[in-house]
Amino acid sequence: MAKEHLSPVWARAFHIEVERGEGIYLYDRSGKRFMDFTSGIGVTNTGHAHPRIVHAIQEQAQRLIHGQIGTVIAQSVLELTDELVSVCPPPIDTFFFSNSGAEAVEAAVKLAKQATGRTNIITFEGSFHGRTHLTMAMTQSKTSYRLLYQPLPSGVFVAPYAHCYHCPIARRSMSHAERAALSAACPADAGRCCGYALEQLRFLLKTQSAPQETAAIVVEPVLGEGGYVVPPASFLRGLRQLCDEHGILLIFDEVQTGFGRTGAFFALEHFGVVPDVLVMAKGLASGMPLSCVAAPRALMAKWKPGSHGGTYGPNVVSAAAAAETIRVMKDEQLPHNAAARGAQLLSGLRRLQQDFPFIGDVRGIGCMVATEFVDPEGNPDKALVQRLVRACEEQGLLLLTCGTYENVIRWIPPLVVTEQQIDEALRIFAAALDQACAAG
Repeated sequence: MAKEHLSPVWARAFHIEVERGEGIYLYDRSGKRFMDFTSGIGVTNTGHAHPRIVHAIQEQAQRLIHGQIGTVIAQSVLELTDELVSVCPPPIDTFFFSNSGAEAVEAAVKLAKQATGRTNIITFEGSFHGRTHLTMAMTQSKTSYRLLYQPLPSGVFVAPYAHCYHCPIARRSMSHAERAALSAACPADAGRCCGYALEQLRFLLKTQSAPQETAAIVVEPVLGEGGYVVPPASFLRGLRQLCDEHGILLIFDEVQTGFGRTGAFFALEHFGVVPDVLVMAKGLASGMPLSCVAAPRALMAKWKPGSHGGTYGPNVVSAAAAAETIRVMKDEQLPHNAAARGAQLLSGLRRLQQDFPFIGDVRGIGCMVATEFVDPEGNPDKALVQRLVRACEEQGLLLLTCGTYENVIRWIPPLVVTEQQIDEALRIFAAALDQACAAG
């Protein structure tokens, strides 16, 4: 009955009452073990209850639990900034901390507006940036995040994202298989991208938000909630060029892609693009609430003291967990493991795609992988996805969905996942696919 006191506003993928977690596994109150390929929506990159991070949390909590940064500066915060400098691309070297990804995205927009003196921002179709009123206005992945909350803040304009599998130009000129192959080739598109998304963005700057009133372009370097879409490298490089042309700040929302998820500390490394502002959260502190806005010192200096702040960010216990998270990732080479295990997972899923034609697309990078499902006419098949997720849960594999039509299964295992565990997950998924075929 205690669950009756929890607000029903939380949409629940599963109804598991968890007792504990270890590595990639969760255990319910009866002792049943689940392979957690959700990672708490991309949070527990170091696995559940990593011993070194547990120790860092315990040790910090014994010394100090809260030290408000406007009053005192804790050693754990300084250690975290040192660790972040070591993994962020130059010249990004200055950090502002909050508690959640949405807070950090909104803070990044506030920084951009003050630094440029401009009012507008541009985001992309399929994007997800949070659930505050401003970040809802920036979110385009599906209407359920915005339903009955409108009107939302103004000054937000939306451009197409470079999604090769669903590109309107490619759909007119390529077969389904050719589009899937093009999607699989991203980000190393080798010039094959048609350039539609960038063309439409330049049109937007001529028709809706003039460059001189546009403070920032905010983009996920790999689309998250919108379907785990890896864009061609030319798209993000084109954004960098366009921003440089017009004095617009480029903000990368790496809330879900950061900290090893894509096989590099940050997804930006795959594209050879350095943004003006980098937003991070989720995997930063292995489950402790912490987010960060990072930028060069010269840009941060344009943010007027006292014009933004917060009581809890950075919580000193979360900071200790985050600093140790980065050390663990370095010592255990977790980004490297994410790249290897992601390649293994993609390969296994593409083999299954050959036998199951309702798998329309298999895409991803590192341990951020998607399988998109379609019916015989090529339309999104949400019902099939729901059956597959339930069948996998019954066999002890937890998977989440995403995408505008909720017809995409996303694979987000902790980055400590092993080769044998990936093979086991693929076996469970193959059995679920067989079951779906047998059911018609």
